[in-house]
Amino acid sequence: MTDTAALAVTPVQQRTTTRRSYVMCPPEHFAVEYAINPWMDPDEPVDTGVAMQQWLELRRTYQRLGHSVQVRPAHPGLPDMVFAANTGVVIGGRALGARFRAPERAAEAEHFRRWFTECGHREIVMPSRVNEAEGDFAWTGGLLLAGSGFRTEPAAHAEAQEALGVPVVSLQLVDSRFYHLDTALFVLEQGAQPQIAYYPEAFSARSRRVLERLYPDAVIADEADASCLGLNGVSDGRNVVLPLEATGLAAQLRARGYEPVLLDVSELRKSGGGPKCCTMELHSF
Repeated sequence: MTDTAALAVTPVQQRTTTRRSYVMCPPEHFAVEYAINPWMDPDEPVDTGVAMQQWLELRRTYQRLGHSVQVRPAHPGLPDMVFAANTGVVIGGRALGARFRAPERAAEAEHFRRWFTECGHREIVMPSRVNEAEGDFAWTGGLLLAGSGFRTEPAAHAEAQEALGVPVVSLQLVDSRFYHLDTALFVLEQGAQPQIAYYPEAFSARSRRVLERLYPDAVIADEADASCLGLNGVSDGRNVVLPLEATGLAAQLRARGYEPVLLDVSELRKSGGGPKCCTMELHSF
């Protein structure tokens, strides 16, 4: 006799899209003129035109999915300004600016502050400690996951908690390829029961234990997906924008009811960036 219980298939969970508000900056001056992470090689040719086409497709994808995108202007001499996620964290109308570790990017912080002031944001705190914004801060809807180890200082985590008024959980990165938190972890679903995806080997043993306790049902990426910056993704709770090569991660997400959207960001990856690096989110409570 057939065991119907054994043949039962667990239904795929239905996911809901939440409309998001993003900030982006075009790669008009994109280049790899210096090396401040293991992905960057100034001797490798970079095609700014291709980078622009990849960025435009990313922006069109967000708009097609129903999200709003504000575009802030790029400035000559700042080739990494396209990575808007690194210049601010905004939660519930409160904004925390950035303070870059590398002098080559330092001027980006002031451009961010001015742009947000012009857009009507008044509650802006500029940090005293090195803090690379959403590069190292991920909002789950209840907690702010905060990375350190290569860029953002641990002391900046307490500063973020005071500035934004949200609880912070510190995590230690230990692999220089994953120099920012957003290269090793991203939030799939915000809210009372948040969901994340991450690559365990990017974190210290104690930070892995923290993540295992907080998110026992997390999506775990493997080396192949992590090494193409597959975790530099952007999710609206249903649709998940990923680098084209992150096929294993995409299959895992599809099995859980998410809709992966795979995009070519190969030119932008030459500077160590992907979809999330190009995207600052204006978070609401």
